[in-house]
Amino acid sequence: MKILVTGGAGYIGSHACKAIAGAGHKVVVYDNLSTGHRDFVRWGPLEQGDIRHADRLKEVMRLYKPDLIMHFAALAYVGESVVDPGRYYDVNVNGTRILLDAMLDAGVGRIVFSSSCATYGVPSAMPISEDTDQRPINPYGKTKLIAEGMLADYAHAHGISWAALRYFNAAGADPDGEIGESHDPETHAIPLALEAATGRRVSFSLFGTDYPTEDGSAVRDYVHVTDLADAHVRAAEYLMASGASVALNLGTGVGTSLFELAAAIERVGGRKVPLIHAPRRDGDPPELYPTADRAREILGWEPRHSGIDEIISTALAWMERESLMKLN
Repeated sequence: MKILVTGGAGYIGSHACKAIAGAGHKVVVYDNLSTGHRDFVRWGPLEQGDIRHADRLKEVMRLYKPDLIMHFAALAYVGESVVDPGRYYDVNVNGTRILLDAMLDAGVGRIVFSSSCATYGVPSAMPISEDTDQRPINPYGKTKLIAEGMLADYAHAHGISWAALRYFNAAGADPDGEIGESHDPETHAIPLALEAATGRRVSFSLFGTDYPTEDGSAVRDYVHVTDLADAHVRAAEYLMASGASVALNLGTGVGTSLFELAAAIERVGGRKVPLIHAPRRDGDPPELYPTADRAREILGWEPRHSGIDEIISTALAWMERESLMKLN
């Protein structure tokens, strides 16, 4: 199988590329390198381009003749999407439409789409299933939901098949240390907490300590990026075997509170996280965790690396390795 991976130089996309190659398939990365990293492209050629550039997409698809598209290319900062929604609709919605049209032009009929739990918004009950109402509360989540709708419409009109993978909090790094999480700015809880624990920042802000949870802090489901990559490969193989189009949650079904996260960092890394208690942020629900039974049933997927200690261990090892690389 030959897979064209849009956004393959990014955090999750690069881990997916490694998993694709490890499964014996061929990888081609398509990335504009606006947030991705050229040195993360190690398992196939890089074709630089933007998903909004139809002619460039068609050129690359004609050159490589992929069997399937794996689509990660998107803007993904919730706060930024609120401030600049137009940019998010342009890249995440218009870019996906242009990509789908390029697929039709090239005769590519399968796509695995990187979706998000942000499409659910603030659910009324836990755990979140694929049948939970999707009511996103920010432009980022709305653009992902619109893209899912486009997949269904293109499937109905043109016969493409698709898998939309709605994952929860991606975390951790490649256990081999080849790639990891490197965002600018960084907004994810685990690297921010690790930066505080290692003195790279003064403290870690704990937004809300009065939630109706066991310890009062917000609870989230952290999924190791290697497990997410494995699910994308399984979804690609499922579609290539004529599997029906499907939307699936990817999570462990086990929530970790922010206080538990800080305790795990101290346990694994031997470093205390300096915490600042801050007010709740608007729109942050007390708990977010899914049921991932459907992914297990359909893909045979099981998160094997998503224990919080392993997530922290790999993330910390990557952070220290990245610091050494910058020094050298």
